[in-house]
Amino acid sequence: MRFVRALTGMLLLVVGIPLLLAGAGLGVVAGHAAGDGAFTARVEPLRTPGRAVLVQDVDALLRAEAPFTRVGPSRLRLTARTADGPAFVGLAPTEQVRRWLDGVGHAVVGRVALARGPLPARLTEATPASTAAPAGPVPAVPLDASFWVRQGIGAVEWSPAELAGRRLSLVVMRPDGRADLAVAVRAEWRADWFRPLAWGSSAGGLLLVALAVLVLVRPIRPREVVFVVEPDQVPVLAGRLGVSSLSGLGAGPAREPERQLVSVGAPEADRPAIGAVPARRPASLADLPPWPPQRPDATPGPVDGD
Repeated sequence: MRFVRALTGMLLLVVGIPLLLAGAGLGVVAGHAAGDGAFTARVEPLRTPGRAVLVQDVDALLRAEAPFTRVGPSRLRLTARTADGPAFVGLAPTEQVRRWLDGVGHAVVGRVALARGPLPARLTEATPASTAAPAGPVPAVPLDASFWVRQGIGAVEWSPAELAGRRLSLVVMRPDGRADLAVAVRAEWRADWFRPLAWGSSAGGLLLVALAVLVLVRPIRPREVVFVVEPDQVPVLAGRLGVSSLSGLGAGPAREPERQLVSVGAPEADRPAIGAVPARRPASLADLPPWPPQRPDATPGPVDGD
């Protein structure tokens, strides 16, 4: 029983302590969210002499740099502005975007690292795949293209979990498609499950740790032992237990007889030591023993009047 309780308490601690620490960490992170529960971050200014800034595979970038954004029904929103006003932001299949930008100067985002302050982004200028004119006409205005899955002027919003597994590219351009692009991008991530998860982890970890303490610290009640033996085995069992008979089990130690005090005024020679209380309490003064008590070797003296 003790082994089972110790094992149960240790298992509760092994599960409860990490859960409590995870809940505390999530609670600290949740404290950095805005009042509406959204987490926002600015990206370093993106500049290119070309016409567009391109993220070739958005889902792969999120999976490598921010996998938590792909969990649950969360929402991701990107806002982009140029010096002239809001920029165009769109999501489209990667293969169609590649053909659309073939022969057009643009910059490719290789990485966006999570850090305090503005998020650093690594840009690589893409060399046009062919120096000749593109096979198809490149629209001067990105809104003229019909392959966008999500698009917007100034901002675009989507659920990473809904589009997970699809190869989609993110394109940021001027609304008029002009070159020499400088854009400021801001990302906003919103997840309604984040704060409940933080509170639930903290409460669950605290509960498990409290249960483990109760299991490990609570004293074990002594067990009663009941012997069932044959009548002829009673003397043998009494001898094994070190008692004269089984009727003496559970009896407390023998009490010493109570002592009786004598009068202080009596002579010291005639005062007996503190003696035992008589077995029967006298009913009247006539039943009291003679005083002072006679010693066995004392010789009776003369009686007054003889």
